[in-house]
Amino acid sequence: MGQRRTKKPKRAKSAVTLDTVRQLALSLPGVKEETSGGMPAFRLRGKVLARFYKDGDTLALKTEYATREVLIGTHPEAFYVTDNYRCWPWMFVRLSTVELGLLRGLLEDAWRPLASKRQIAAHEADANQRRTT
Repeated sequence: MGQRRTKKPKRAKSAVTLDTVRQLALSLPGVKEETSGGMPAFRLRGKVLARFYKDGDTLALKTEYATREVLIGTHPEAFYVTDNYRCWPWMFVRLSTVELGLLRGLLEDAWRPLASKRQIAAHEADANQRRTT
């Protein structure tokens, strides 16, 4: 009988990199880049929204539990959680397989609950201006 092949994760059409995540995160009002565990992390008002892991392909991202479960179920090649993070509102993102538009929305979702009303208004005004030009 033939050997069983393991399925390789699909690669995103254009791989997301640390620089891509940096650009997306820093485009959100008030977000600052710092370090956490010696790796780049993105914070708003002292709270971490996302941080990189040393493998260069993994981003830890703050998220709602329900969102996490849906994404892990529908995109297991891009999203996962480990046992030690199961009780925390975080998930891991494989940058080599995640779609850019989806990641952009998830970063904004992590940012929004921590943002001030003024920061949200500035972000929405910027988004509206980009749509009209």
